[in-house]
Amino acid sequence: MLSHNEIMQTIQMIDQQHLDVRTITMGISLLSCAHSNPGKACTRIYDKITRCAEKLVATGEEIEKEFGIPIVNKRISVTPVALVAAAAETEDYVPFARALDRAAKTCGVNFIGGFSALVQKGMTDADRILIASIPEALAVTDLVCASVNVGSTKSGIDMDAVALMGQTIKNLAQRTASRGGFGCAKLVVFCNAVEDNPFMAGAFHGVGEPEKVINVGVSGPGVVYHALQDVKGQPFDVVAETVKKTAFRITRMGQLVAQEASRRLDTPFGIVDLSLAPTPAVGDSVARILEEMGLEVCGTHGTTAALALLNDQVKKGGIMASSYVGGLSGAFIPVSEDQGMIDAAKAGALTLEKLEAMTCVCSVGLDMIAIPGDTKASSIAGIIADEMAIGMINQKTTAARLIPVIGKGVGETAEFGGLLGYAPIMPVNPYDCSAFISRAGRIPAPVHSFKN
Repeated sequence: MLSHNEIMQTIQMIDQQHLDVRTITMGISLLSCAHSNPGKACTRIYDKITRCAEKLVATGEEIEKEFGIPIVNKRISVTPVALVAAAAETEDYVPFARALDRAAKTCGVNFIGGFSALVQKGMTDADRILIASIPEALAVTDLVCASVNVGSTKSGIDMDAVALMGQTIKNLAQRTASRGGFGCAKLVVFCNAVEDNPFMAGAFHGVGEPEKVINVGVSGPGVVYHALQDVKGQPFDVVAETVKKTAFRITRMGQLVAQEASRRLDTPFGIVDLSLAPTPAVGDSVARILEEMGLEVCGTHGTTAALALLNDQVKKGGIMASSYVGGLSGAFIPVSEDQGMIDAAKAGALTLEKLEAMTCVCSVGLDMIAIPGDTKASSIAGIIADEMAIGMINQKTTAARLIPVIGKGVGETAEFGGLLGYAPIMPVNPYDCSAFISRAGRIPAPVHSFKN
């Protein structure tokens, strides 16, 4: 039972400190929808999603009203489409993306994730078709998100896939150039992708998951920031304890919402993902948390250490509050979605190289980073390869969500709107890596991957 004091603290966190449930995400298996006829497969996909998630949005809104807890997004994740579409006799998976988009709109959700492929050890014909379909699929749909897992600690890095994704991102940016390359904001390249991530754009429903499941993502950068204001100048052990206790309270709220949604939707409860996911709103920034620890500007010396402390204590607090913490739990550092990160990048304190260093200790990786539209596909692939290597060697999830903005260069701004915010276009190292990327093949798994 929650005590009266805990209830009052939670009310204050919601009213004054931007605490919310960022998303209730229903994961749905589409394995039963496979069919050799692509039209019949798409019909099955639409029918199953709309049947399973018919009440998702209404249930989320009911819980929001009854408990007074803001639930910002209701989302759906599905089985990686490359696995489902493999049975279809077609060379184009765009119709599958359209079916997902129609189903998402019928259900009234904000996004649907799972136009995805898992190619960490090599690509099937279906994987290649899906990746080739991504630029058109994300350009002609509104709510569909895509992801491709190109590496893992167990398998190494598929550099053929990395090179292909560099070109795919470039093509997608050109295909959605009139919207500032917006399609690239819906595409994530992963190493060590997890099967129960409720956050977009990287969510998909893993093959090890049940028929359907409820996963909840909770976010509270503003709550942690306010808590740290009460311990100004105190030692790091006090800072760590403060973050951990705050994360505990946030996770408790998330589990309450997750269990209630699970009960009302008659769907198993999966996990609570406690990721400090920022927004452009004032007071809802991970960068400001780091600066509250004593940094003049996020990106200066000490930033990686501060982020390491934050990420670790968020995880420790979360696992004490719930037996089912999962997803990516920790701290996100998306540039366009965090006003503190935006300001630091504008000031020149936060560079692409510094962000890469920070991804060694954060939840995901290079996230929502706008780069010049004339950046070469091989350079994009090189950035992805570096990020995948960090994940592979460190046995953690890393990702890259890069947005080449066609027709714009360093110093200009890309506008995405809503939770996606805006971003200053950041410089990319001008020196060539195309000979490295063109070697192709696979970077072997590290020696510490041999565990069983």
